Amino acid sequence: MTQKKDSRLVPILREGVAVIQMIFFKSLKPVISRKHPELDASAQTMLTGALVNEVFGSHNTEEKFLAFHKQHRGTIEQELMALASELPQLVNPLADALRIQALCDNQEELDSTDVLKQADSYKLLPADREVPLPSAFMETVRTMGAVHKLIIPPVEIDTSEEQALIQ
Repeated sequence: MTQKKDSRLVPILREGVAVIQMIFFKSLKPVISRKHPELDASAQTMLTGALVNEVFGSHNTEEKFLAFHKQHRGTIEQELMALASELPQLVNPLADALRIQALCDNQEELDSTDVLKQADSYKLLPADREVPLPSAFMETVRTMGAVHKLIIPPVEIDTSEEQALIQ
């Protein structure tokens, strides 16, 4: 049995990923509302949440969400394919968050290859964009968090731990 690598940096990075997810949700919600006026506000919110969960590979297993996902599978698939063109300004932050999430998963001996492959199929992982250094990712998170009024306090990142994490 292998032991998980202990890092103080991983929880900080996961919090940054969560901020990007919230920004993604806030930015996507008006798009979904505009494109799907036939859905009531609750369904629009559920559709937005389903898309965010799908991109990040985190599925809500509550029965009502599973039923919604099954009922709206075609719409979810169409919207996933449209994300890069609907929200081009979020492609790079999403790519960074997904890659950081995969890095954190790897540190915790989880495999998120499928999440990255799916994101790539939806044009959300530009090939010319490398995994960001944790400090650069957190700076992006703080900047975007401030713009979207989702501020997280600055955290000093130990650069020696940062280097160990990406190797």
